[in-house]
Amino acid sequence: MEDRRVMMNKSTNLLQLEEHMYPLVDVETPNVFHNLFPYSEVPKIAFNDRIVPHHMPDDIWITDTTFRDGQQSREPYTTEQIVTIYDYLHKLGGPLGRIRASEFFLYSKKDRDAVVKCMERGYEFPEVTSWIRASKKDFLLVKEMGMKETGILVSCSDYHIFYKMKMTRRQAMEHYLSIVKECLEIGVAVRCHLEDITRADIYGYVIPFCLELMKLRQQYGIPVKVRCCDTMGYGVNYPGAVIPRSVPGIIYGIMVHAGVPSELIEWHGHNDFYKAVSNSTTAWLYGACGVNTSLFGIGERTGNTPLEAMVFEYAQLKGNLGGMDPTVITELAEYYEKEIGYRIPDRTPFAGRNFNVTRAGIHADGLLKNEEIYNIFDTDKFLNRPVEVAVSNTSGAAGIAHWLNTHYKLKGENMIDKNSELVQLMKAWVDQQYDEGRVTVMSRGELEALTDETCERLGITLHKN
Repeated sequence: MEDRRVMMNKSTNLLQLEEHMYPLVDVETPNVFHNLFPYSEVPKIAFNDRIVPHHMPDDIWITDTTFRDGQQSREPYTTEQIVTIYDYLHKLGGPLGRIRASEFFLYSKKDRDAVVKCMERGYEFPEVTSWIRASKKDFLLVKEMGMKETGILVSCSDYHIFYKMKMTRRQAMEHYLSIVKECLEIGVAVRCHLEDITRADIYGYVIPFCLELMKLRQQYGIPVKVRCCDTMGYGVNYPGAVIPRSVPGIIYGIMVHAGVPSELIEWHGHNDFYKAVSNSTTAWLYGACGVNTSLFGIGERTGNTPLEAMVFEYAQLKGNLGGMDPTVITELAEYYEKEIGYRIPDRTPFAGRNFNVTRAGIHADGLLKNEEIYNIFDTDKFLNRPVEVAVSNTSGAAGIAHWLNTHYKLKGENMIDKNSELVQLMKAWVDQQYDEGRVTVMSRGELEALTDETCERLGITLHKN
């Protein structure tokens, strides 16, 4: 007989019927939801208007995959670069460890050396964790390294189970559970990476599998985490969308019907449909404590959820930064460009060269009058990045004055007015450039040389603060 209990929900103070019977549906042919994912057409977002409640945990955090998923799309980092970035992540996460963990490959000597050196730092956060495929050979690496936690790839859609692994659902589940048990036997906590969850049979496979994981957690008394991996970026945050594409529906099902507590649920998103950030935030809102990210969104194909984005999503949801130091984002951006040689796209929020740079003359005039008009927040305070104006044919005198004051850090009585002779002479030179057919903005080097030449011509010195 089906086991149903009426229980009081402490969050809503309402009686609810709790269902416990979610057996594995071991189908003979794969269910690949071709009605939603017709390969010859654009994927479809369908609705059934079933709404689940918000359930944001008291405590939420960020985890990092810069050294795992982030390395799958670019040339590998050196051991020294990994350790340096790890130090930055520790500083960025702050004393409360809002960046809770970072995962590492174990396959090459370089990766293992980096793991050892990062562990030697002795930081509580981010915790150094590993990632393996669900194989006994990979499990031996975890054992040899003495890791406290490892992620295990447990692909959960029929696309992977039937077409890639050539197994049935039952065979896949038993195989995964055997590896999980081996880890738990030696006291290693397990993080199950439910790959391709947004194309999986949530109630026919994912929830029955998670129920088995929670039984093992109870049996061994060791945490078993569930990472919901939106591998192809199909997840959507729209209320009433159908599973498996519904992020709220996935989180609700795993939390309520599989009994996985919020602190053991994590979301891992990709950006194929521009939804990585919104889906990660939605996972927080509906019950996941963790969201998995990569610095600057570097990851396979279109990339992962950018870590820096979730720093500011956290601040907007919680009303504070939770002890995080976002100025480290600027330090990391500079390190990537100068030491690693990776150019962050100029318009990347919070980190790109132009994220708080305006070119329009009317905007520049507004900035000069009141910075709050055209800057998202005090970027100088939070990112050590004062708002800037690019000088072009539309910048006008206001834009040039703002560039001078920002670039040379001129404040108070030392600030340059847009009506000053210095600005007017510089503007005349800039206007001449565009009258002669120039179409590109002025470079920093050009403007610095022009400033020095004009100041010398006027016999003045800029009094820098």
